[in-house]
Amino acid sequence: MNIWLIFILVVLIFSFSLELFISVLNLKSMTPTLPPEFEDIYDKKKYKESQEYTEATIRFSILETGFSTLLTLLFLLLGGFNIVDIWARTFGYGEIITGLIFCTILLSLSFLSTLPFSVYSTFIIEERFGFNRTTVKTFILDIIKGIVLSFILGIPLLALVLWFFMSNADYGWIFCWVGVFVFTLLLQFLAPVLIMPLFNKFSPIENGPLKNDILQYAKKEKFQIQGIYTMDGSKRSSKLNAFFTGFGRYRKIVFYDTLLEKLEISEIIAVLAHEMGHFKLNHMIKMVILSVFQTGIMFFLLSLFLENKGLSAAFKMQYMSIYSSLIFFGFIYSPISMLISIIFNSISRRHEYEADRYAAETTCRPEMLIEGLKKLAVANMNNLNPHPLQVFLNYSHPPVLMRINKLHKLENKYVA
Repeated sequence: MNIWLIFILVVLIFSFSLELFISVLNLKSMTPTLPPEFEDIYDKKKYKESQEYTEATIRFSILETGFSTLLTLLFLLLGGFNIVDIWARTFGYGEIITGLIFCTILLSLSFLSTLPFSVYSTFIIEERFGFNRTTVKTFILDIIKGIVLSFILGIPLLALVLWFFMSNADYGWIFCWVGVFVFTLLLQFLAPVLIMPLFNKFSPIENGPLKNDILQYAKKEKFQIQGIYTMDGSKRSSKLNAFFTGFGRYRKIVFYDTLLEKLEISEIIAVLAHEMGHFKLNHMIKMVILSVFQTGIMFFLLSLFLENKGLSAAFKMQYMSIYSSLIFFGFIYSPISMLISIIFNSISRRHEYEADRYAAETTCRPEMLIEGLKKLAVANMNNLNPHPLQVFLNYSHPPVLMRINKLHKLENKYVA
């Protein structure tokens, strides 16, 4: 049997088995006993409901991943990739256009296979637990907008990558590396102005105590901002969130309208201080630099697998091509991607602790961030007791109880 096929089958089965194992551990780590830290904010009925939500999402994730894995295995073993390639070639275009057709068909099939799960998650699970506020109209419009953006942004980028590899076999990966980096950087500037407003409405925050306190805190920290906005997050969900967007003097603070409804002004300032801490401590720049190196490594490894006969044979391909190699490489790269993700998540969790410390020290009120985190966890029904292996592999943020414990130490130190 083809060695590459064996490797890919092992990777697919192992990935699903690992997720299943972690899911079982997560279910077993759930406890009906409410953590003492949340006794002042969580009633037993609400806490039980949050555990039911966690259990429902975990079981649904197992079902979705299992279906996706089975479908991928069947598509691979039955020569589905070759069938799509033959179909794409019947249009009679050149290598680049044929590659775009090939990738578009595969992405369309992938989208259609996940659509029922997205519908069920939004309109059944999220609806059942009171989160969903998405209408059918909004759901459909989001899909249409996403597809249009994928064509506008994704197709030119994919065509550029194919052209780079086809025109320069030895150094194409370097050109792809630089091209994708420039494209990603440009997107960071364009997204807040052109893309995000397509999906949500952004309104300047009203004059009042909150705006005054935000501006006063930003001035104290010498942090220049272009504007303070609210976003109609309640259009789709009742969950809470806040974030910064943009770079340099174009930085904007964005609060979900749901967050402003649930948190006190002092707690909102504490959440803001945490987000500001990421900027002040250069977390975003550090992660961008790491991502740049990771992208370079990925394109270099990809260049080694272009038009690999053994790999093409594993997918039962009649013809070898650069565009199919891009897709097949994703299966080979999957274990490396998982290892890189573990490293990135570990760094991200450390950054969260550092941003918490920054917020506690600059506001001089760590208890306000604690209260804000507790309200966020309750409103979003976060899992308060995730299994450590799940945290290690998949969490970009530390569990809320671990963050609160560290903040209590800062609180005690500050009081002392």
